[in-house]
Amino acid sequence: MDGRKRAVGWGVLALWVVLLALVAPLAGGLGEVQRDRAVDYLPASADSTQVAKIAEQMPGGDSTDLVLVYHREGGLTAGDRATAAREVAAVAAGHPLTSAPRPVPSQDGTTLLYAVSSTGPGTDEVARDVFVREVREKVSGWVGGPGALATDASEVYGSLDGPLLYTTVAVVAVLLIVIYRSPFLWLVPLAVAGAADYLSMAVTYVLHQGFDISVSGQSTGVMTILVFGAGTDYALLLVSRYREELRRVERPYDAMAAALRGCGPAVLASSGTVALGMLCLLAADMNSSRGMGPTAAVGVLCALVAMLTLLPALLVVLGRRVFWPLVPAYGSQVKAARRSLFTAMGSTAGRRPLPVLFAGAAALAALALGVLNLPGELKQEDSFSTAPEAVTAMKTLAAAYPQMGTQPVTVVAREADAASVVERARGTEGVARVERGRSGGGWSEISVVVAFPPQSAGETATIRKLRSVLGEGVYVGGPSAEQLDMADTSARDRKVVVPLVLVVVLIVLIVLLRSLVAPLILVAAVVAVWGAALGIGGLVFGRLFGFEGTDPGLALLSFVFLVALGVDYGIFVMHRMREECLGGLEPGPAALAALRTTGGVIASAGLVLAATFAVLVNMPMVQLAELGFVIAVGVLLDTFLVRTYLVTSASVVLGRRVWWPGALAKTPAVRDGDVGDAGDSGDGSEAERLPVGV
Repeated sequence: MDGRKRAVGWGVLALWVVLLALVAPLAGGLGEVQRDRAVDYLPASADSTQVAKIAEQMPGGDSTDLVLVYHREGGLTAGDRATAAREVAAVAAGHPLTSAPRPVPSQDGTTLLYAVSSTGPGTDEVARDVFVREVREKVSGWVGGPGALATDASEVYGSLDGPLLYTTVAVVAVLLIVIYRSPFLWLVPLAVAGAADYLSMAVTYVLHQGFDISVSGQSTGVMTILVFGAGTDYALLLVSRYREELRRVERPYDAMAAALRGCGPAVLASSGTVALGMLCLLAADMNSSRGMGPTAAVGVLCALVAMLTLLPALLVVLGRRVFWPLVPAYGSQVKAARRSLFTAMGSTAGRRPLPVLFAGAAALAALALGVLNLPGELKQEDSFSTAPEAVTAMKTLAAAYPQMGTQPVTVVAREADAASVVERARGTEGVARVERGRSGGGWSEISVVVAFPPQSAGETATIRKLRSVLGEGVYVGGPSAEQLDMADTSARDRKVVVPLVLVVVLIVLIVLLRSLVAPLILVAAVVAVWGAALGIGGLVFGRLFGFEGTDPGLALLSFVFLVALGVDYGIFVMHRMREECLGGLEPGPAALAALRTTGGVIASAGLVLAATFAVLVNMPMVQLAELGFVIAVGVLLDTFLVRTYLVTSASVVLGRRVWWPGALAKTPAVRDGDVGDAGDSGDGSEAERLPVGV
């Protein structure tokens, strides 16, 4: 019988090997469908998105717009101007341009710009990047403009995959070595997380091909973080329970079966909650946010499947020796542990619950005030932590042409209405110059130069006036309009997605915990954590990191991630607390017992998850760095403040009312099979022995 049970483990391993071999071509294809064009991040219904789509359908496809910048601090010489003219002529001779570039000198004589536009690359990002690189090889000045900025952004996102994966793996490996104190055990969950990441890439590729979901460098990067972070969390819970069962059960297979019965339902519930929270992003209008929803959910679910199938199979096949040198022998007893940090925390919350509750709530509220200090909206040129050439060009233009727009606003109108649209645009306040561009497919493209620097208040007001004056059926786009639309849509998405996430998570918690008060406590706690984490970001983004702005999507994405992931931990704590209540304890002592037995493993899981998201802080994109920082800080606040002090003290204060209107709120707890194994958090007493300083 034991041989047959071990064969089951080998069979599962064989199935995973076959599965990974079958999905290899699909996983490899994800990089080919990843897109980081403006339209992949823009709101689906915005004017600027319609402009981008119509431009792709016009003769030659989408245009690649560049600005060649020649600059000398002391003033350009005649030789500089001659060199510029010769190099620009070489560019025009070697590439099909929509019009002949004309020099535009600055008033102080330090700078000369040429606007260059080509439809040669069309919508092909590779061809666009080749075009930009060839232009840069031919000119001695800086090459900026939307096309160059897109190429620089594409190169940055393309360079993220390797460093992001390697850094994440290294961080998780170090933490697992410290936690497990074993030279071998840490390799098992890490290898399983790698397999889950590979599977998630394949599933995401299939979703893209079947449902045309947006796949960007941002969404795939976050998916990798979630796979390793959430997957390692599930591994910590399972391995902890498995080690405990090995002391009580002789055969590893039977011990694993008991561990899965104990922690499997709670892990399923928590991961399902996270996935549902992420899928709420499908209600967003922003393409980047909506695309991140399914990719993030795929990452969590693939991690779940791998940790509940492949990880148990590996552990059973390897047997007890995988825990060497701290092998849990059958029948052995765990040495009495010294009073843990979480026992001390629980004692404080139990003795003075009201002061602890009010002090913790006040601390979170005070930190949340830092939101008022968040930098303004992030401009395109401030999106990189290290400025590429396109950003240098844009900043040079902003300084040399302070009273002139240096990147045109693009207007598309029906060809029959183009003439009247041009006249109305010329009469709009704030417009400096209007030129009619190419036509095709029943549309005409019109270039509008405003009399204000890019993304300034004056330019924003002019874009809004153009949209009002030009009316229905005429679309106003271009880089600055795109930034404006993203900010407006982010505000709209927050009003739609935030309530949806709260309702979905609250319903799931009510069903799981059979209570209304406990879910409300958990949801209120994670919302408070989100506000505090965002407030800390407001205090350090500008002063410490030097960020010049805040990504418009930061508030929404950080909210969804922190609420979903925070509730994930809350499920483990509350399940254990409910189990203790069903065993006869009052809610106060049950909360302290739950904290004592789950504190170590949840602390370990929180540290791993925070560390994986902190990896994003070192990435060269400000949007990713801000998102990673806020989520990492929020997870730490949730782990060491909310779960330990606030939830515990609130449970002590409320007593049985925490389970209202369920049966536990009215009658003494009786173990009647109400929740069964699903009530076990799966972490067991072994949790408090994890070596994370607890």
